[in-house]
Amino acid sequence: MKFICILPLSIAVLSWTNNHAQNNKSITDSDKSSKAVRQDRSQPLSFLVNGNIGSEYLNGDNRPIAETNSIRKINHPIASIEQTSFGTKPAPKLIASFDGLGVGFTGPQGSVPLRNPSDNSLAVGPDHIVQTVNSVMAIFTKKGRRFDTTGKVLYGPVPTSNVFRGFGGPCERINNGDAVVRYDQLADRWLIVMPTFRRAPLRNDSSAVKLPQPGKAEALYQPPYSPPDTSRGGSRSNRPRDTSGAYCMCYAISTGPDPFGPYFRYEFKRDLFPDYPRPAVWPDGYYTTTSTGDHVTERHAYVVDRFKMLKGEDATEQSFIIKDVNFIINADLDGKQLPPAGAPNIMMATGGHQLNKITEDDGIYVWKYYVNWKDPSKSKLEGPVKITVAPYRYLCDGQLTKCVPQPGTEQKLDSQGDKMMARLVYRRIGNQESIVGVHSINTNGGGGGVRWYEFRLNKSGDAQLYQQGTYAPEGNYRWMASPAMDKKGNIGIGYSFGGASNYAGQRFAGRLPKDKPGLLTLKETILAEGEDAQTTTLRWEDYTQTAVDPSDDCTIWYVGDYIKKGARSYSTKIGAFRMPGCSR
Repeated sequence: MKFICILPLSIAVLSWTNNHAQNNKSITDSDKSSKAVRQDRSQPLSFLVNGNIGSEYLNGDNRPIAETNSIRKINHPIASIEQTSFGTKPAPKLIASFDGLGVGFTGPQGSVPLRNPSDNSLAVGPDHIVQTVNSVMAIFTKKGRRFDTTGKVLYGPVPTSNVFRGFGGPCERINNGDAVVRYDQLADRWLIVMPTFRRAPLRNDSSAVKLPQPGKAEALYQPPYSPPDTSRGGSRSNRPRDTSGAYCMCYAISTGPDPFGPYFRYEFKRDLFPDYPRPAVWPDGYYTTTSTGDHVTERHAYVVDRFKMLKGEDATEQSFIIKDVNFIINADLDGKQLPPAGAPNIMMATGGHQLNKITEDDGIYVWKYYVNWKDPSKSKLEGPVKITVAPYRYLCDGQLTKCVPQPGTEQKLDSQGDKMMARLVYRRIGNQESIVGVHSINTNGGGGGVRWYEFRLNKSGDAQLYQQGTYAPEGNYRWMASPAMDKKGNIGIGYSFGGASNYAGQRFAGRLPKDKPGLLTLKETILAEGEDAQTTTLRWEDYTQTAVDPSDDCTIWYVGDYIKKGARSYSTKIGAFRMPGCSR
């Protein structure tokens, strides 16, 4: 594997080609560590919001197009894996559902026009649910110890950058889409990660007196009610933009299980455009992959020092830049059973080269990310290794294509078919270590299906294919999925559903651990029926997300889009599912 040291970025660059297998064992020739540019502790959320969330806060976002190459193979027998009939076992139980951010949403801070796509993200804690949609966030109640109902709006809508109010620099000034929220169930903390999509001076670039690090943790400000914005939302302002400075990745980590904070805040400089972040919780760090942009196949694999950030201490980030590869996603830990001590984080990607019009492959590609915080020169990225799977073709031949039909309109929807979707789930049950991943593919029936995998890690920590399936009953489109695994080993998958006779909505299916391999054996549950077509844009969601409830490690939460009758834009539906046999 080819490595190039780029000192201004403090990262290592990896490139892999078609010609031969490449498997790096160690990187010791470049400094891949950089400190947070700025860190502090926020006031509670109730102290941070400025009370205005008009369209001037709503910046656009970009999406990358990906490619990959063939490399070392792990062979696995392939059989016909397309499931064309529904499961027959009792469906996952829908125990709660409510509308999140979107058309018709009103909260303590009023309402807001939203940009498309929704960029849905969801996290669940002991008593709260936090949702981010594009560049906006909200907090809801969860029935349990503190609240007697689920889905009551406590906070929002507010700009996601509100978490960084008073922090200064781009994290406070630039409110961007693609923010992602996670709940770190190992530490009972909320994690909010937000990229900035235009260059700007960093917090200390022009300060005569450098701001200290770490700063005091700050909580969220409760703004007054803001009247609804009646303008045609989502337009960008014409204000001049600074082209100097750098991009950055903004992290906010709560000091406890209350999403109102306070929060430790961090700003990490990025020289490359940080698109499509996919944060993941792992014991030794918060891992995040990003992409340089639409017209290059360049991905970024970052990790920040979780232990220090949880304590509000000065923290560093380590990183690799990987050339000529598809979208990469890190394994995100479900449950509280830890991986073996020192185990690397696993990263995976689909194959293919959309930019080169290569939309078929028969592999999933795997890396191991070893981080060494004491000696960054010993951090390394091993891989990629190809695991042979059933051949697939990207649904709609990839991303940003008009493909999924809708009733009553010529407008078709994008599928993001070129990539594995969030989340790539890791779950350890006893000595069993599983990783579950999904992506959207063309089906023999002419529609779209959810290709899903369960990999198992062997004693050496190598991922091996355990089972795979393509869920495609009745020839419609099922796409843009997100998986989870509960504490019993049940797999649940939420996804968009639609087609020529069905408006796009949201459904959920699953399987039990001892069921026949390769099948989603549970009947399908409907979360949201679409009521109208989306005609203003081809962009649909860009991603959805599951979250496992830390209170019982059984309930799987899921969020996705649907269109209400006569609406010009999306609404979101948040649902909680429980699989048969899993209880508190």
